Amino acid sequence: MLLQELIKIPSVNPSHASPDQADVAGEQRMADFLKIWLEGIGAEVTLEEIEPGRPNLIARFTPLDGRPRILLGPHMDTVGIDNMTIDPFSGEIRDGKIWGRGASDTKGPMAAMLMGLKNNQSILRDLPVAVDFVAFMGEEASQHGSKHFAEHHAAEYAFAIVGEPTSMKIVNITKGSVWATLTASGVSVHSSQPEKGDNAILKLSRALIALQETLAPKLASFDHDILGHSTMNIGVISGGLAANVVPNLATAQIDIRQTPSLYYAGGALQLLRETIAELRLPIDVIYAHENPPMETDAENPYIQKLLATALGTQLDGAPWFSDAAHLSASGLPSICIGPGSIHQAHTKDEFIEIEKLSEGEAFFTEFIRGILNK
Repeated sequence: MLLQELIKIPSVNPSHASPDQADVAGEQRMADFLKIWLEGIGAEVTLEEIEPGRPNLIARFTPLDGRPRILLGPHMDTVGIDNMTIDPFSGEIRDGKIWGRGASDTKGPMAAMLMGLKNNQSILRDLPVAVDFVAFMGEEASQHGSKHFAEHHAAEYAFAIVGEPTSMKIVNITKGSVWATLTASGVSVHSSQPEKGDNAILKLSRALIALQETLAPKLASFDHDILGHSTMNIGVISGGLAANVVPNLATAQIDIRQTPSLYYAGGALQLLRETIAELRLPIDVIYAHENPPMETDAENPYIQKLLATALGTQLDGAPWFSDAAHLSASGLPSICIGPGSIHQAHTKDEFIEIEKLSEGEAFFTEFIRGILNK
């Protein structure tokens, strides 16, 4: 089974791999496998290196000849494998499920898309709308693959179908995010005389409480009928060298999920900086990474064609973000869809039900075949 082969190829995002896991990190092995597989069903495949040893893959079944083009676009990388309770690369079939890292996020949707293409390989060159397959690197951290593709190729396409485990619902609306690292500085002294120093951990802790109390209500005022309101989570806090040393540095990592209304009002990062300044908090933002929200018009003709596919589906919104958001922000209308549940993504015993995988394959097969009747 194709999905088993995909799971057996390690493609852990390097940001999620420990130093002793270099042998399972990166997307090159996956890209090399996909290149051969796609060429076997008639595609012309290009690997575009985004970072050393980390390419995007673009597979075309027709030349750039002026006809409208859409893409099927899952990502190749997975999150890490630490603390998994199953063999992450076994692809074992048990209890009607396929187990392993990426089974749900997002090698399951990838396999369903690939099989949909294979099942239609005899007609791909003749479709009035060209269907390409694009596999992105780096979705699980920083999304450099989709950002590069958006900058260099988005103008070639009319629509993007990004592979994510959505239980085969069409996710056309998602929140964006801001990941930020905050720091507080202090003065180190011996812990026997803490009054002579300045405890960075205490400064940061007090600042985070004040930030939460003031920023959370501001975020909540930016609401959305489907997504709910914008939110903040303080996910990581660290600092100090030893119990007998007053710490001179402490850091925290926060995650703000922003609705479209907040993003277009200036964005969560701007609101974060304004609130820190307003409260005169003794903290600095030393790193921030912003991902845009996505809100693709439900009346888009390709969404309507997805909705009309024989097996049926429905529209949905999601609090998470994906490569689709960066494609959409570049002007390329995009959605997410694929078999598997988001609740299985990143879990210690990740799996996908074979029945759901088969339903996904049938859906993409029918959707591609239906383009002939455009």
